[in-house]
Amino acid sequence: MKKWKTDWGLQSRMFLTMFLLAVVYLFFLAVLFSQGAGMSVMLIFIGGFMFLQYFMSDKLVLWSMGAKIVSESEQPKLHETITKLCMIADLPKPKVAVVNSSMPNAFATGRSPKKSVVAVTTGIMNTLNQGELEAVLAHELSHVKNRDVMIMTIAGFLSTVAFFLVRYLLFFGGGQRSRESGGIMAAWLVSILVWVISLILIRTLSRYREFSADRGAALITGAPSNLASALMKISGIMPRIPKDDLRKVEGMNAFFIIPALSGSSVMQLFSTHPSVEKRIAALEKLETELEF
Repeated sequence: MKKWKTDWGLQSRMFLTMFLLAVVYLFFLAVLFSQGAGMSVMLIFIGGFMFLQYFMSDKLVLWSMGAKIVSESEQPKLHETITKLCMIADLPKPKVAVVNSSMPNAFATGRSPKKSVVAVTTGIMNTLNQGELEAVLAHELSHVKNRDVMIMTIAGFLSTVAFFLVRYLLFFGGGQRSRESGGIMAAWLVSILVWVISLILIRTLSRYREFSADRGAALITGAPSNLASALMKISGIMPRIPKDDLRKVEGMNAFFIIPALSGSSVMQLFSTHPSVEKRIAALEKLETELEF
């Protein structure tokens, strides 16, 4: 397993994004508290949703995709490949799942390396050669190793908490001060601002995590070109997938190695992934680094 210098530029951008996201949410909670939302109410909402999100998100993701956990006897080659990659990456072997879908894609879920699942579609197994499939699986295992699923779940969860806290203020009053001073309207205006800013920051963080997982895949396999080739193949097939099929799974885009988009384009600012062109350019740079 080859090594290279840490990409401090990428690491610092991720840290700054997470810091700004924390500042936004702290500001939002402070506004809600000033408008009469009691601390006990906020703690109940935060604790309850954190519990559900943290412990149930993996099951919900697998259920929504129709993923089936498969044994070694059912998918021996897939299990063998993941076992080998886990040994290289120094990771416990995750559960392995398969989605019966022609859409070529893969994703990882789970709150920790010991509670993770790596899933692939039948479409991606039929599309990629062995080297390319290994690179895609290494990308997903990098997400597991970096605990990206947990990080993105928590980041998205805070936005959900903000939404439900605002609903509480609207429908249940949220305190005498808010009813007397029109604080509910102020809370709604602040919530809109917080939602837009947090969405942008979460999507920015998601794009940085994809670059990081691409680097991890290159490190595990030692062959960035295989991942670049896989990305080109998948992105070339995606436009041919029926739009109805793409719409059904668009809510899972943050998990996929390449998002399933039903439209012809997506604003870069709100995209969960960097463009394939940028990812391939970064992988080509890594190919040069690994030669030295």
